[in-house]
Amino acid sequence: MRIGQGFDLHRLKEGRRLLLGGVEIPSDMGEDAHSDGDVLLHALIDALLGSKALGDIGQHFPPSDMRYKDMDSRELLKRTLALASFHIINIDCNIILQTPKLSPHIMDIRKSLASLLDMDVSDISVKAKTAEHILGELGRGEAIAAEVTLLTE
Repeated sequence: MRIGQGFDLHRLKEGRRLLLGGVEIPSDMGEDAHSDGDVLLHALIDALLGSKALGDIGQHFPPSDMRYKDMDSRELLKRTLALASFHIINIDCNIILQTPKLSPHIMDIRKSLASLLDMDVSDISVKAKTAEHILGELGRGEAIAAEVTLLTE
């Protein structure tokens, strides 16, 4: 068995969609990124790559490469899954976002991840946290972060 850990962070910007785990969350602001900016999928990709010692998302999908400009992160995940054989046992995710509240969307995010990874939703945990208005850009609601830990065999 192998553990993978991933982290991603993006500034938030007006006029962008807020995407988490392939689910669009109603919001006035979304991730400012080279691709669609889905921080949860980006952290998941890093965790998968880390579990197989395959580097990180920037090595495989560099932001300097225009082929990935505004790309759907679900496609990046699909390409990552094609790099190696991943049998994922379970996934634990944290999303750090001041606003909007994510609790009404957690099950949709879990279901989306389960579908993308061909897993049972019961093996995927997604938790939402705030930065309690104290952690810089995250606390001011100007950024979003996600961290993912997973177990593979």
